[in-house]
Parts: sequence; C-alpha cells; structure tokens
Amino acid sequence: MHELPVAQSILDIALRHARQAGAARITDLYLVIGDLASVVDDSIQFYWDTISAGTAAEGATLHFKRIRAEMQCMECFEKYHPGKDDLLCPKCGSVGVKILAGEEFYLDSIEVDTEPGE
Repeated sequence: MHELPVAQSILDIALRHARQAGAARITDLYLVIGDLASVVDDSIQFYWDTISAGTAAEGATLHFKRIRAEMQCMECFEKYHPGKDDLLCPKCGSVGVKILAGEEFYLDSIEVDTEPGE
C-alpha cells in the first residue's frame, strides 16, 4: 500500500511543474524505477488512475523504465547483475557488495499540452 503516497507525490510534483509551465493538462509521465526499489508498476498505475481523476493529469499515461540491478563485489571487485534472491558475488561468494544501480526511483520527465481541450 506504500504505492499510494508514492503516486500522490508523483501527482503533486507533476501538477506543480505543469502549473509553472502554464500547461493546460499533463499527457505523459516518464518514471525510472530500479529493480531493487520496492515499487510495483501496476500498483502505481492503479492508484494513479484514482487520484489523478479531476486534475490536469487525468488520463495521462505513465511510462515505466526499469533499471537492472548491478553490484560490485568489494572483495574481488567483480561487477555483476544479481539474481532475484541471490545477491552474493558469483565469482568469490562474498556478501560484501556495493550497489551500483537498481535503487533508482524518480520522475524523469513530463509531457504537457499548453492548449486547453487538445
């Protein structure tokens, strides 16, 4: 259920930027989500459809770009993409790893219409 406040934050950010740009409505939002982020695309979409109703973002399309997890072992410095349930280094088996990618979660861009009714 933590996707509801996440969706609300996305809506708040999008509406604020649309107002600043003088936009009549928001048409598309592009989200970047790392595989290690605990955010479910379908849940965000579900809440988005509900909370955006009656706003300048109603009917806007959410686009999700997933970033694959990448780790680096701090023992042997091997870079690798972990499996879903196995974060250990595949080369040496170390648990001492650094996350290089996969925790991202942000609103990358917003597309708007500046003319009402388009």
